Amino acid sequence: RDIAVAALLGAEEFGFASAPLVAQGCIMMRVCHLGTCPVGIATQDPALRKKFAGTPEQVINYFFFVAEELREIMASLGFRTVDEMIGRADCLEMSDSLRFWKARGLDLSLLLTRAYAGPEVATRCAEKQDHGLDGALDYHLIDRCKPALEDGQPVQFRISIRNANRTCGSMLSGEVAKRYGAKGLPEDTIRIHFVGSAGQSFGAFLAGGMSLTLEGEANDYLGKGMSGGRIVVHPPSGASFDPAANVIAGNTLLYGATGGEVYLAGTVGERFAVRNSGATAVVEGVGDHGCEYMTGGTIVVLGNTGRNFAAGMSGGVAYVYDPDGRFPVRINREQNLLLETPEGEEAEALFRLISRHAGFTGSPRARDLLANWETACGRFVKVISREYRALMAKRADTNGSVHANGRSNGVGRVELAVKA
Repeated sequence: RDIAVAALLGAEEFGFASAPLVAQGCIMMRVCHLGTCPVGIATQDPALRKKFAGTPEQVINYFFFVAEELREIMASLGFRTVDEMIGRADCLEMSDSLRFWKARGLDLSLLLTRAYAGPEVATRCAEKQDHGLDGALDYHLIDRCKPALEDGQPVQFRISIRNANRTCGSMLSGEVAKRYGAKGLPEDTIRIHFVGSAGQSFGAFLAGGMSLTLEGEANDYLGKGMSGGRIVVHPPSGASFDPAANVIAGNTLLYGATGGEVYLAGTVGERFAVRNSGATAVVEGVGDHGCEYMTGGTIVVLGNTGRNFAAGMSGGVAYVYDPDGRFPVRINREQNLLLETPEGEEAEALFRLISRHAGFTGSPRARDLLANWETACGRFVKVISREYRALMAKRADTNGSVHANGRSNGVGRVELAVKA
């Protein structure tokens, strides 16, 4: 019925959210952000993941039921196809059963009036939109990376980019995934140095074996959904400004990332690393809502954060440089978070990660911290949830690996200890 009403009002595409999720086992516990999903859907815990019993056939079956009921409604209205329904608002009217006092004064006549047009005017999508994909920069990248794609040979080149080039690297990552699967290529097989201003979603869905360096700046959604590879962004060589005091990338970076590395020589906007579940990143300042709903991975912030940091953060580890001691007031206190100081092996791994950031970006902020490491290390605040630390400790006891306590790397598989 919802689809029928939407189509009559003019909709041509329909999105589904909770219902298909319920079809594969979701029981609507509303604890997705806690990582404790009892049916194993929204969690990184292997013990809970084993409880997931959903199948594609269950979702398919649900949509068959939706389609069958929609056909019954269409038949009652005299429509043979959905296309015939689109925009037929004259088939809708306010229900006489609405007796609630707030609805009495509503007048939907303008909304339910059909927009009449001549036969030469289409009232629905009659031709495909030209998205300009034929001129996408990725086609050029794919062509130049053929030796790597076809024979696994290393490829390295330099190329210009502008903000009209969106999702740069995604189609190339798709080609890597088609040929080499989820693991991708060996590290640094494809190395591309971009110069200019990148459009939205630079390096989105980046695959393993790809290293994208951007000399310039990036827009929103950099590294969205990336599963491997490396993204480096730094100011143009010879820039006179302090990178740590200037914005180098936009909002919602690393959204839903599952792996890979990101090094950003500058500050970024809001919602950095939202739903990150495996990527490692170093940045020199973030806006509000950093590490929101994070479930895994390692984030290092070498500067200030905005308010509401770590809201809904159930996993992963964040290290924030806090020389003035004001960071704790910016944290979301609804989560059961621990604030600690990195020590021992964990401090050494943090040092190596910041060194890697300095090497890739030439960051003055990183070099200053490394030069005064004995003092700087004590000013880092480690943020981790109690449940995640307990989970990592349990895994360590089982697997014999370093776990997330005050002397560890905090990420189970030593994600912080990347190669030097």
